Amino acid sequence: MLGFYFHLKKTTKRVLYGSLLFMIALTLTTSRAPTTLEEVQNRGELRIVTLMGSATYYQNAKGQGGFEYWLAKAFARDLGVTLKVTTRDSVGGVLVAVGGPLGDFAAAGLTVTPERKERFRFSYPYYQVTQKLIYRNGTRKPRTVDDLTGGQLLVIPKSSHSERLKELKEDHPELKWQEMPGLEMLDLMSLVDSGETDYAVVDSNAYQLDRGIYPRARAAFDISEPQPIAWVFPDHGDHTLLQAANNFLQAFEASGELAKLKKRVLSQSNQFTQGGSQLFMARVNTRLPKYLRMFKDVAAKHQLDWQLLAAIAYQESHWEAKATSPTGVRGLMMLTLPTAKEVGIEDRLDPLQSIEGGAQYFMETKDRIPPDITEPDRTWFALAAYNVGLGHLEDARVLTDRAGKNPDLWNDVREYLPLLQQQKYHSTVKHGYARGHEPVAYVKNIRHYQSVLGLHTLEEQRRIEQEKRPEIPNASDWHGGSMLSL
Repeated sequence: MLGFYFHLKKTTKRVLYGSLLFMIALTLTTSRAPTTLEEVQNRGELRIVTLMGSATYYQNAKGQGGFEYWLAKAFARDLGVTLKVTTRDSVGGVLVAVGGPLGDFAAAGLTVTPERKERFRFSYPYYQVTQKLIYRNGTRKPRTVDDLTGGQLLVIPKSSHSERLKELKEDHPELKWQEMPGLEMLDLMSLVDSGETDYAVVDSNAYQLDRGIYPRARAAFDISEPQPIAWVFPDHGDHTLLQAANNFLQAFEASGELAKLKKRVLSQSNQFTQGGSQLFMARVNTRLPKYLRMFKDVAAKHQLDWQLLAAIAYQESHWEAKATSPTGVRGLMMLTLPTAKEVGIEDRLDPLQSIEGGAQYFMETKDRIPPDITEPDRTWFALAAYNVGLGHLEDARVLTDRAGKNPDLWNDVREYLPLLQQQKYHSTVKHGYARGHEPVAYVKNIRHYQSVLGLHTLEEQRRIEQEKRPEIPNASDWHGGSMLSL
């Protein structure tokens, strides 16, 4: 009996001991720190840090945009969270913020370099760029690195460009350059275009996007092989978020969506071309007739020129009733959802509703233009605000006034809108960075489309009048070299 008692006591201790170990293990399991990916999912927000720029991130009247923004937003959507964007003024500022409270990672068009790989981890690369040496058209075009001797060469501090120049200097000891803080690639193109510096280095995608703004800044040669662009993650902590990003990027590429995004964003141009003119005329005959009566009726209701309204719609959607942009704007007039609600439009894909909403929003925008601005400038300002927003337009007027030009004249203000892409200017005004060259091209294109539509209308009227005239008598009606008198 005593033996049985000791056996029972021993068994009970084992059970209690086992239960205790199980409880400790359960406690440790349930109280472990969440992974980086779990932290993002638990807070319901993915945080990125980036740079303002045409190929990275910007804001205008249509909302937020930029290649890096749209790509990161697709990743956030894949994770089931929202996206929060924080911008920094320099590459160095972006990299410092990686892994901190402002940014789970950097999405800023950053090149994978050996020096950066020592401090950070990189995602699966989603495109490649080359580093281009640019010079001013009209000056001697450099052919090799040695041709740069004696000229002023500028690059962005702590950039992949400065790293590459350090490598080149080993074989070209005479190579010298300056790293100027506060500059962006668009600033460098501006300085080369104006002749304030001889040379600069920019990425090929930035050159492709912005060369139309500074046409005298020309590419001389590449100073690097194609280099991968990737998201930058901190080297500390676990890498669950990095792995999730890699899985997303590879799937996004395999699906063809990455190629579509590149085509839509990295090769876009708002400049009117001869090919674009031919395409426009073709669509005047094939697409416009479906909506012509709508444009005329809505324009008459709002006391608008129907050709102007149709030109706006073409610039926005190419007269595609179901057009949709990456920012979520839709329809013939490419209305945002908040704008559609503001003007009482329920279905943005309905052509008549879209035209009505666009006309109403344009007229409301025009009413908000300062009263001192008169026609036709008032219309051009309203078009620019329709594209870039009233705040950015007002910033450009401030810059125009500072320069001693007339802020009430479109011809003056359009010269200063593109400056909102340069940090030394947009940092001094209220609403910050804007892709200021876009509203300039936007207004130019619409004016061109409106003019062509006007000429086309006159030609149609002339043709109709000719058809109504009596036919000229044929040869059998002629006698003795003169027409019969009636």
